[in-house]
Amino acid sequence: MLRSSPWPVLAALACAAALVVAAALAVGSVDVGPGAVWRALAGDASDPASAVVRELRLPRALAAFAVGGLLAVAGGMMQVLLRNPLADPYVLGLSGGAACGALAALLLGAAAFVTPAAFAGAALSTFVVFGLARSDGAWSSTRLLLTGIVVAAGWGALIMLLLALAPDAQVRGMLFWLIGDLSGATHGTQALWVLAAVLLAALPLARDATLLARGEVTAATLGVPVRNVGLALHALAAAATAVAVTVAGSVGFVGLVVPHAVRLVVGNDQRVLLPASALAGGTLLVLADTLARTIVAPAQLPVGVLTALAGVPMFLWLLRRSPA
Repeated sequence: MLRSSPWPVLAALACAAALVVAAALAVGSVDVGPGAVWRALAGDASDPASAVVRELRLPRALAAFAVGGLLAVAGGMMQVLLRNPLADPYVLGLSGGAACGALAALLLGAAAFVTPAAFAGAALSTFVVFGLARSDGAWSSTRLLLTGIVVAAGWGALIMLLLALAPDAQVRGMLFWLIGDLSGATHGTQALWVLAAVLLAALPLARDATLLARGEVTAATLGVPVRNVGLALHALAAAATAVAVTVAGSVGFVGLVVPHAVRLVVGNDQRVLLPASALAGGTLLVLADTLARTIVAPAQLPVGVLTALAGVPMFLWLLRRSPA
């Protein structure tokens, strides 16, 4: 149930997203003033800072926002389906499967098939986890989480094998990408379109997903086609995770912390939770990436390091204050 009107929360998140993206365009190893940022966005190429803003910082900021939004939305879907705040694409092996598929495509020289390979890995991980966790025709959240953790460990072993087989010249870049790195992200606009498509596809299912969060029996009693809704949400979560991993690698804790934190504010109504999670996740990752490229400038840190360092204490605090 929605605890209050969603519009103030969504408006506040949208304003925060706009401010953080603007800060990301202005801050870096070379600071750019607000006027120069505005001129660059308006298409003024005469300013020397225009190329920095439009060609380097804007694509990276858009990619960070899209990846954060995709991971948060995917995490929110998984938490609803499992009715467990510990569920997210990383814990359930979706991120590991996507990363393994993408790395395999790169090592085979099939760079054009990185995204389909990542989706195939995420989808395979989903089917394996839910197939192994099924017992007596049903799933339990505990079995799913334990199975997901084991499958994620298996993907991790395969990723280490791929790294061992990779040429030495590629290993450093692959490690940065696996940790979560946006320094080479160039598909921010396309990822934003995917985020919009995932949200548009998920919102018609949001009411049924909200009922599903109360339990499969309750949802079925209220007329929810549990199997179809579950399959659709899993497919959307796998697609969102695959695109996010393709763009930025395995960025941890965004899909875990953000939906859980947003749920404490807006409640469990998926019609509000999903778009709010997309805004909050995108804002968080843009902020983290801005810090990653400015803390030790001109050197850059993998953004996944900062999300992990911030995500662990944040999630422990959220669990401590959460009523359930």
